[in-house]
This record gives sequence, structure tokens and C-alpha cells, in this order.
Amino acid sequence: MDLLRFLLLLVHYKLTAADSDLHLDRDYKAVSDPLQVCPSAGSQPVPNAGAWGDYLCDSPLILINSSIYAMKEILPDPDFILWTGDDTPHVPNEKLGETTVVAIISQLSNLIKQVFPDTKVYPAMGNHDFHPKHQLPGGTSSIYNETAELWRPWLNNDSILTFKAGGAFYSEKLLSPDTQGRMIVLNTNLYYDKNEQTGSLQDPGGQFQWLEDVLTKVYIAGHVPPGFFEKKRSKPWFRENFNKRYTEIIQKHHRVIAAQFFGHHHTDSFRMFYSDPGSPISIMFLAPGVTPWKTTLPGVRNGANNPGIRIFNYDRGTLQVKDMVTYYLNLTHANMVVAPKWEKEYSLREAFQVPDGSANSMHMVLEKIQTDKRSLQRYYQYNSVQYDLSDCDNNCRTDHVCAIREVDFTKYNECLKDRGSVSALPMLTLLFLCLLSGLLRNLWGL
Repeated sequence: MDLLRFLLLLVHYKLTAADSDLHLDRDYKAVSDPLQVCPSAGSQPVPNAGAWGDYLCDSPLILINSSIYAMKEILPDPDFILWTGDDTPHVPNEKLGETTVVAIISQLSNLIKQVFPDTKVYPAMGNHDFHPKHQLPGGTSSIYNETAELWRPWLNNDSILTFKAGGAFYSEKLLSPDTQGRMIVLNTNLYYDKNEQTGSLQDPGGQFQWLEDVLTKVYIAGHVPPGFFEKKRSKPWFRENFNKRYTEIIQKHHRVIAAQFFGHHHTDSFRMFYSDPGSPISIMFLAPGVTPWKTTLPGVRNGANNPGIRIFNYDRGTLQVKDMVTYYLNLTHANMVVAPKWEKEYSLREAFQVPDGSANSMHMVLEKIQTDKRSLQRYYQYNSVQYDLSDCDNNCRTDHVCAIREVDFTKYNECLKDRGSVSALPMLTLLFLCLLSGLLRNLWGL
């Protein structure tokens, strides 16, 4: 009986694929002139560029092709693909233009359709999928209209109308025979602190109200996440009022939100949401990027990553995430061989010894990162997809733990303060002992 139940449950689980932050640099060239390799490096020289890409550059087409075909090889028939946006390179606005932005979105959409012709795709717009970049409006636009038409094979008519009229968000039924769940894809670029089009609005595009109206049993996906960047202390992405509103919605409706999936960071991390008493109630997974591009944010150390893609194992009935498996391409090794291979990096369950990807389990992962040095170091290497293998010290641990634990602005700052006080204790103890030693020496004439 127990064996039969296990087999039935196993059949009930299904896999889905996720892809994020492709950032195609169509002008990438592995040439000897270090100033002519890629526009996405800006004025930085790129010495010894390889055919498959460079950590100072966005993705060449060969790398993106490789990632999509690797997904097909790893998982030929997923339930669906979640594509969380950012398709154009990190270059100034004058190097792109609306026509180029739409052309790149079209090129990558066609690639996914070609490789996965029969697979449902849930795409999201990123802050770089617009011109000018970051300035996505909470109403109609020509780019929204053109992108919606490119994605018409994946979206129903109601989604197309909402996408065009309201600002690139929509709700779709999950195409699985055993679930009544839905995928809600948000345009969180409306809340981005660099978006000057929406900064003075309370509810850009009416998206917050729409979200509360359509919530049933859902996954939520988007590009820019709430909270703080774990590799740069006190760096948020949302404006504070939008961050507060989003967090309140998750806390209010957490019972029908199975999981959240976002990108933007290019790193592999997650975010916890807690009830007011402090119980874990929701989990947000942050997917690593395909682009290896090293961030130019001042103060970020070792801000590149190896290209990563991932597979989610989920329960079709409850939508609970059962496991998450990440695959990666070691870019340094890839540039040394003719035909590089994407390798399994880790399984969530195996790496952190948790039963699944629920909020309770991910809280256990956070506790291990906070208290166990080996778990911290394992997580830290996964965070950059095996690019940064250096030691994560106490300040590093604080940055990651507080970013994961506290999405709320005030609580995040309190976490930094509390952990800063804890970190200061060993130094204060040492100072006290030194002063005491000096006092004793004077008293005893030593």
C-alpha cells in the first residue's frame, strides 16, 4: 500500500523549465582587439574573449542557442516554460531604439517557438525590454502591442487585451490536466525605482488591484523582484511604497500563492515572506541569468555569474514546488573546448537536505545558511553559479541573510543593525580583554 501511494504521487509530479535574463548582445565578436569585443562591456577592454562569451559581456547568440537546446535535451517535454524577461544588452539607449528592442524580443521568441513548438510559454517583460529602458508605462504603448502579438501563440485573447491595455501583465490557466491553478505574470518593472513614468502613481496600470481581484490558486512570476540585492547592501529595486503594497498582498493572500518566480539579479537566491508572528508563509525563487555579464553597480564584488538554467519539479494538484534543479555552463571551461556541455550544478533537496521547496523548507535552508558555515559557502557558490568561489565572511553572510529574510524596508534595516551588533561582539570582547590586561599589568607592575 505504501509503495502504491508513492508511485501514484510520483506520477502526479511534473517538471517545468525556467529561463531568465538572456540579454542578447548581437554584436559580440571574439576578436583580438579588446575594445571591439562587445558593446555591453562599455569602455572596458575585454582581453582573451572566447567564442561562447565573456564575463564582461552579455550573451552572444551561440550561448543563448546553447541554453535553449540544453533545456530541450535535459527536459524535452516540460509542462510549460517560464521566461522572466530581459532580452536586450546592457548598452545606452542610443545604441538600441524601439525597433531593435522589438527585433530582439522577436528573435528570442522565435527561437523558443522553434525549439519547443508544442510547449506553453509564460513570458514576462524585463526592464530592458523597452525603449527607453526601465521606462515602462502603466498604460498602452506600441512596444506592449507589438510584444503581445509576438506572444499571441502562447497567450489567450483575454491575456492579450490585458497585456496591451493595462501594462504587460496577465493571468493564464496552467496547462496541466490535473490542476485548476493559474500563472499570474506581473509587470513589476512598473515598480522599479528607475522608472520615472510611474514614480508618482499609487497603483500603476491598476496592477495591484487587478492582482487582488484575480488571485485564486496561483504561481506569481515577474522580472524585477521586491526587496534588496544580496550583493550590494541596502540596494532595493522597488520604490518603497510599491514594495510595501506588494508585501502586504502576499501576506494577505499567501494561502493561494503556491510560489513566486523572478529574475533580474542574474544570481541564484530566494526571498522569504513571513506572517506578523514570524511564521514562513511564502517563497520567492530568484533565477540565475543566462548572461554572464558582470554588473557595473558600484561596490559589488565579483558581480558576474556562469550561465544558468533550471528545472522545477512541482505537484500538479497543489502547485507545491517539490524540487529545483539548476544546470550551468562553466564559461571559462566552455571557451577551451569545441562543444561545451551544460552540467547539473545542484538539486535543492540534495544540496540542503530539505523535503521540498515550500516556505517552511526554504526557511530551514535560510537557518542553515545563517548558522552553518558549510551551508553558507555552498549557497554562496551557487549564488554566482560557481563563478565566485571566494570565502563568504561575516559581512557577506549578513548581506545575504538579511536580503533573504527581510523583503520589507524597515525590517531589512533592523536585520542589518541586529546582525551588525552581533558581528561587533567578538571585536568588543577582544578590546575589553586588551584593556583588562593593560589594567592588570599596571596594578601588578608587570
